[in-house]
Amino acid sequence: MKQLSCGILVLNDRAELLMCHVTGAWHWDIPKGGIEPGEPPEAAALRETREECGLDLADEPLLDLGRLAYQRSKDLHLYAVRVPAFDVGLCHCSSRYTDAWGRQRQEMDGFEWTPFDRVLRRSARHLGLLLTQTLSLPGLLARLQAAPHPPAAPRWLPRAPV
Repeated sequence: MKQLSCGILVLNDRAELLMCHVTGAWHWDIPKGGIEPGEPPEAAALRETREECGLDLADEPLLDLGRLAYQRSKDLHLYAVRVPAFDVGLCHCSSRYTDAWGRQRQEMDGFEWTPFDRVLRRSARHLGLLLTQTLSLPGLLARLQAAPHPPAAPRWLPRAPV
């Protein structure tokens, strides 16, 4: 049985995608992660976005993109939301992992608005192909812009003490 990760594509009207730099790696990612037992996919996607970006989108209308083939052993259930461009300096990661030397490190150590035409170069192979070939980010933005509601106003969770 395939694992399932859930995430949110956070887009703005400048045709940019919010991406997070994966600590200790060359590539950038979207806020996403594993689903907990019994957790609905949308709740998992919202939780991962809060943990990895400090961004609370719980009250925003999310566009459900469904479950998508991702890797041989993993699928992604993705959602999308349109927000006004914001200062990525407000983003912060509260989720941690233990590295090979036993240090606790943040999962994500940087954030940027990535223009759609740079997403493939910034992403690991599977994610880049999914975002640029399986999905159309410009088409997705157009769908979000056609929705009857204005772009979501992001809310931020407080930073945890260091």
